[in-house]
Amino acid sequence: MDSLLAQAFVFLAAAVLAVPLAQRMGLGSVLGYLIAGVVIGPAALGLVGSESGMNDVMHVAEFGVVLMLFLVGLELQPMRLWGMRGRLFGLGGLQVVLTAAAITGLGHALGFGVRLPLAVGVILAMSSTAIVLQSLQEKGLMRTPAGESAFAVLLFQDIAVIPIFALLPLLTLPDGSSLAAAETDHGATANLIAHLPGWAQAVILLAVVGGVIMGGRFVLPRLFRAIAGTRLREMFTATALMLVVGIALAMQSVGLSPALGTFLAGVVLANSEYRHELESDIEPFKGLLLGLFFISVGAGIDFHLIVTSPGLIAGLVAGLLGLKFIVLFVLGRVFRLDTAGGLLFAFALAQGGEFAFVLLSFAQQQHVLSPAETAPLIAAVALSMAATPLLFILNERLLQPRFAKTPPNARPQDMIESSENPVILAGFGRFGHIIGRVLRGNGFGATVLDHDSEQVDVLRALGLSVFYGDALRPELLHSAGAQHARLFVIAIDDRERSLQLVAIVQQHFPHLTIMARALDRAHEHELGAAGVKYVYRETLGTSLDLSEAAMRLLGMRAYQARRQVQRFRRHDEIATRELAAARDDDEAYMSIARQHIENLDRLLRADLSDEEKAQRHDGWEPMPPDDVSRD
Repeated sequence: MDSLLAQAFVFLAAAVLAVPLAQRMGLGSVLGYLIAGVVIGPAALGLVGSESGMNDVMHVAEFGVVLMLFLVGLELQPMRLWGMRGRLFGLGGLQVVLTAAAITGLGHALGFGVRLPLAVGVILAMSSTAIVLQSLQEKGLMRTPAGESAFAVLLFQDIAVIPIFALLPLLTLPDGSSLAAAETDHGATANLIAHLPGWAQAVILLAVVGGVIMGGRFVLPRLFRAIAGTRLREMFTATALMLVVGIALAMQSVGLSPALGTFLAGVVLANSEYRHELESDIEPFKGLLLGLFFISVGAGIDFHLIVTSPGLIAGLVAGLLGLKFIVLFVLGRVFRLDTAGGLLFAFALAQGGEFAFVLLSFAQQQHVLSPAETAPLIAAVALSMAATPLLFILNERLLQPRFAKTPPNARPQDMIESSENPVILAGFGRFGHIIGRVLRGNGFGATVLDHDSEQVDVLRALGLSVFYGDALRPELLHSAGAQHARLFVIAIDDRERSLQLVAIVQQHFPHLTIMARALDRAHEHELGAAGVKYVYRETLGTSLDLSEAAMRLLGMRAYQARRQVQRFRRHDEIATRELAAARDDDEAYMSIARQHIENLDRLLRADLSDEEKAQRHDGWEPMPPDDVSRD
């Protein structure tokens, strides 16, 4: 079928028919997409890929990855990267280096030298971001230690693609010029600067990358602000898609990966006030395009090559999965994952990745690999990706029940009857249970959600009404009565989950007033930047209570101690707001912090020296306006 519309219909029909059937059989949506791709591809019905060529199929696949990596980039806020720096650079860096080294050593031992195994090693070290994240999210494993470790490794791999692109041309074949004629058509695809001298190409590449960074930093926020002013949601969606497509085209025109360009744009926009709006607008397209990507992978498997060289392909697939599994499992244990977590981590990342298709194509263009060498590698990577859902099933059904302390997802979420309580409380641990008990004791109904099943059982045994479930799921919030509630209280002790929950509540239930627990001052800044007005740092109140008691034990009168604590709290609130505005500038942040410390010390001492105020017994009441103005 040459018609683009006809191919789109075939892809969508295959997804609609195959995925529900696969889910009913317990195979998961990813495997359903892959099977649908095989059925409609050249190996079976030939509805796609036979007449128009597999290039069309892979173009669809690449755009799915392009959009996915834009959304991944939007999640890469500096604070989040810093918080996971150990796993990101330690675990992720070791995985790429050790996997590439192992493949290089094995290839050298088999007599292939160093150049070819090294090129193959860095390419096959990549794993499939699309398949792994989709599978982990479907199974609810993203927040497990193994899931978070896998996510960190995938992020590092996405970043590592940039130096790999720089490395591959250094491994050019000695007789690479002899391949030029055979690869002219393939290597000339939409590269407008290929005819320029090397120095000119480098300057243009740097200019394009710099333009994406500077545009995302200074131009795009103004553009989105203007579009948002139109109050037309479809215009914002169109602008977001135009941004992704435009950057992809710009990168492709200078010979860079479109996915890398949009990934970079996502990172630049990660701190934008429109990040959540971009995510919510593009999210509906992500699932569909990722489905098309999985179908494309299934349709792109070269079964003719597999049939003609079954031993070679089977050896490559088994070697890739086995070698990466060993490296990943060992690293998982080194980074303190238990046996069950190590198995999940290793099975999740053992396959080749979608970037391998791009890197293998680039390596062929740069005369690093010949077509005869890339063809079996592409088939092996595609088969390893297709095998990943099966590996998840193998791990879940055979290995996890044996090694896991509690089988993953052993308990379904509680069913919540329609509720019209004015408060929804997420998290009922050492912080949240006090809030819940105070509200209940004063006649305010609260629907309580907690994702710790053991905690839920203990609280129920004590007579408290708590529901088990993940508050990040909008459908659970809806059944908990979020559409009727007035307040949404976030009392969980997970920084990332609390920020995600803020975004979900703001997107799906914008009428709710959010009150949030902050773990520290940095978390308080993040919640404030996300638009939460009522933020409460968990240690502040207890610290001030202890300070007040200490001053009383040291001889200070009760009303004086209470007034000084109240003054400290108000000054701290003012300081927090000013520090939040400077949190991205370390020098300014430290300067403001030092100034507030000095000002507060001076104010507290001045209050103690004022004899007239010392005689007033109004410390139990709020400070009068004239005193407040001194802050």
